[in-house]
Amino acid sequence: MSTTVTAEQFLARSIRLATANVLNSGGPFGAMIVTADGRAFDGVNRVTADNDPTAHAEVTAIRTACRELGTFDLSGAILYTSCEPCPMCLASALWARVDKVVFAADRHDAASVGFDDAVFYEYFDNQDRDSLMPVSKLVLDDPEAPAPLEPFNTWNTLETRIDY
Repeated sequence: MSTTVTAEQFLARSIRLATANVLNSGGPFGAMIVTADGRAFDGVNRVTADNDPTAHAEVTAIRTACRELGTFDLSGAILYTSCEPCPMCLASALWARVDKVVFAADRHDAASVGFDDAVFYEYFDNQDRDSLMPVSKLVLDDPEAPAPLEPFNTWNTLETRIDY
């Protein structure tokens, strides 16, 4: 009898996590980070339960894995998630160096039940994105103000820094 857990089993677990989380005051999303050596770390959506808009299932799984593994680098890991990740979750997976993302339901399935994040996907493709949320650079004219590059220059001279 094989004890190897398949991708389908990990994905099924992420769906079960999502369903159980709904019954525990959470959102209908579940995720798992599975390392190259098979260690698995669960995450569920706690946005409304914790009043934390960043507490998406994928992000909580990444946070748990990084904390328990003692690293910010999840190279070799796979993210299994009950639903297609939003742009924030995709960016988090990229920052964590996750190798691959596997999902069950897609963004259109989520939108059909009220979880529509199309505006966030469109934000990055939209030339008129300032109409949703303006993002701009401000030049500091005050000669007493710190130089914008000061943090980077300090970082570059710090021998104890940890590059990421």
